[in-house]
Amino acid sequence: MRHSIRVRFTCLIFSVLAVLVGIAFILNTWGLEGFYRAQKVKDIERAYASINTEVMRNGNRSARISQILNAYSDIYNITIAVMDSADSSLLQSTERGSSYLFRRAQKYLFNGSFRTQTAVLAQTETYTIISAYDDESDAVNIDCFAYCGDNQTMLLMTTPVSNLKESVILANRFLGYIGLLILLVGALMVFFMTRQITRPIQRLAALSKKMGGLDFSERYCGKSRDEIGVLGSNMNAMAEKLEETIRKLKEANTELQEDIRRKEEIDEMRKAFIANVSHELKTPIALIQGYAEGLDDGVCEDPENRRYYLNVIIDEAGKMNSLVKQLLTLSKLESGAPELSRENFDLTELVRGVLHATKMMAENQSASVRASFVDAVSGEQELRVPVLVNADEFKIEEVLTNYISNALHHVNEGGSITVSVEPRGERIRLAVYNTGSSIPEEDLPHLWDKFYKVDKAHSRTYGGSGIGLSIVKAIMEAHGMPYGVENC
Repeated sequence: MRHSIRVRFTCLIFSVLAVLVGIAFILNTWGLEGFYRAQKVKDIERAYASINTEVMRNGNRSARISQILNAYSDIYNITIAVMDSADSSLLQSTERGSSYLFRRAQKYLFNGSFRTQTAVLAQTETYTIISAYDDESDAVNIDCFAYCGDNQTMLLMTTPVSNLKESVILANRFLGYIGLLILLVGALMVFFMTRQITRPIQRLAALSKKMGGLDFSERYCGKSRDEIGVLGSNMNAMAEKLEETIRKLKEANTELQEDIRRKEEIDEMRKAFIANVSHELKTPIALIQGYAEGLDDGVCEDPENRRYYLNVIIDEAGKMNSLVKQLLTLSKLESGAPELSRENFDLTELVRGVLHATKMMAENQSASVRASFVDAVSGEQELRVPVLVNADEFKIEEVLTNYISNALHHVNEGGSITVSVEPRGERIRLAVYNTGSSIPEEDLPHLWDKFYKVDKAHSRTYGGSGIGLSIVKAIMEAHGMPYGVENC
């Protein structure tokens, strides 16, 4: 609270008012008496000038002189007497039944002790104005003794100043009461009036605090056009710019983090890819090397053993060739949007052709393979239902081949594989089902990853490389079609 602008501003105004009241008190105490004397001297000088002008114009018995005497007596409290110096007769006076001015003149002109108690305030060739103590009235007066321009008319003027100090004391006391009242009322008025100034400043302070905490939701709502209003408008503009800048920075940071995450994923995938390719090539290369060395060393003398060695080398070389082809195909599919040679073709004919090509593999597994075609109109299974689709026939054939190959690798002995073609609105659902053990649920999301194998221990039994389903994923995404695997 002590650091509040409102309190500090109130204290400042209160201090200024207190200093002003103090200055007024000091000036009233030590300056009022001198100011009063100077004003009285000027009043007496103006009175002398007015009377002297009238005497020189119309003589010392003019009726206008009486009016001038009464005016100065009533307004300026100056007692004036006009005398004829030739016979010392009193011509006109504002005194009532008294010869006080005459006695004052005698004391000044003929009593030397009176001179020692006087202070000359103004003096010319025609008049003298003094401040003197009068023991008769026990008071200090300002007296003027003057001769008019006719060298005959004499003016006597006096005004009391003895009660001035008492007036100053009373004025200071009154000024003290008024000063206290002004200080109290002024402080209260300033305290409540400064609320109109400090309230927007407090709002700006709260707004700046929130901005310091990166909260730019609030805005300054003041409508004033003064410096505070301009500051509030500038803070609103700054808040909008900062909010937009921070939003862009957050977006850029999110993108950067996403890029870093993708880079890390790509780096991990690259490492895994190299490890998997090395693992897949290590066994066939070792076999080829071993059997080739055996042939070179003459281990096999008879033609049958040499043929067996050669068959093993050819078989392993074929697996390596198949792996490299699959890697090239996958790389081409993943390097960008692959070019699709879309055309209309009969899907049922494609299914029959793939099943015929894989018939020998199925016989080796002692498994049966059959196709199921569902008529879109009757909903009944037919042996020969033409189904026309628009797609890349070669790539769809590769998808179906990979599905059937995986089904054959995991079918139980004597089991069956069913390839079904079923219309689903404007699409055709092609599914491959095989009898055998279910795939563990935790492995299902990873089946589309390169080189991922569920049965890692027996992978070389069927020669799978773990790339087939990755190729299926890339082809189906290129066609914009869904794909998946599930346990039934």
